Amino acid sequence: MYSRIAGTGSYLPSHVVTNADLERLVETSDEWIRSRTGIRERRKAAEGETTGDLAFHAANAALASAGVEARDLDLIIVGTTTPDLIFPSTACLLQNRLGANGCAAFDVNAACSGFLYALGVADNFIRAGSARKALVVGAETLTRMVDWGDRATCVLFGDGAGAVVLEASAEPGVLATKQHADGGHKDLLYSPVGVSVGFHPGEPNAGVCIRMSGNEVFKVAVRTLDRIVGETLEAAGVDEAQVDWLIPHQANLRIIEATAKRLHLPMERVIVTVDRHGNTSSASVPLALDEAVRSGKVQRGQTLLLEAFGGGFTWASALIRY
Repeated sequence: MYSRIAGTGSYLPSHVVTNADLERLVETSDEWIRSRTGIRERRKAAEGETTGDLAFHAANAALASAGVEARDLDLIIVGTTTPDLIFPSTACLLQNRLGANGCAAFDVNAACSGFLYALGVADNFIRAGSARKALVVGAETLTRMVDWGDRATCVLFGDGAGAVVLEASAEPGVLATKQHADGGHKDLLYSPVGVSVGFHPGEPNAGVCIRMSGNEVFKVAVRTLDRIVGETLEAAGVDEAQVDWLIPHQANLRIIEATAKRLHLPMERVIVTVDRHGNTSSASVPLALDEAVRSGKVQRGQTLLLEAFGGGFTWASALIRY
């Protein structure tokens, strides 16, 4: 038994925040942001619009694309680091809104790797025969935890959601998934607030925000993504020349270009949305995937390599025959 992607969906809030908008908040410039990250705009959730709202719209689009009714789902997993509540999980809240009550539903928090962690879990549920139809969502409202006075981070993040419906198949769809983590790098990318520990040692009581050592994160990300790309291809017995599309986590254009170079892929075969979405954490890969499918770039039968890197550190990948 294998799993295959039956449908994709995504959702972006309507409010656009441009680099020019950020120039009015902090000491930065459009040129500085674009040259270092590739980002020119990002989306911001409206007042009262939650991660669950974004997930609901993306999920409905994916279900419609797959021709699957919510009541037929066996499993719902939401990858997010910005849940609506500590509990119930955003997945449980989403399940109720969709009318899929009764199936397994839970969240996965692996920061920017959350969607690919969730995809790997759902794939294994289906391979084991524990589920036949699964909804996997990556959704974030990161602008709710951005420190708008920190010019190193406030220019990077945006809100959005993406989703896929996986279903059981006799033919291989998801060829391989890999997940890794190294908590030894916990102080390079983190949020300083938690329920159990209160505030991170040495942090002022500044509330929920994102702290990042950008240069160090960049170096580790490039090295680890290089390794996991090779590991994933080897696990599936696929040569890099057989990869039709790279669909990476949309954090930084330079990291995307480094991964493409490792695969000897021209940028014309890389899906890039970071310029318009910014870093949407666990939502970025499914957002990019859905856009590529709906634009006609990604076609059935093509081989896709998805990869992501996030706080923890976590990193993950999936090789998929779409």
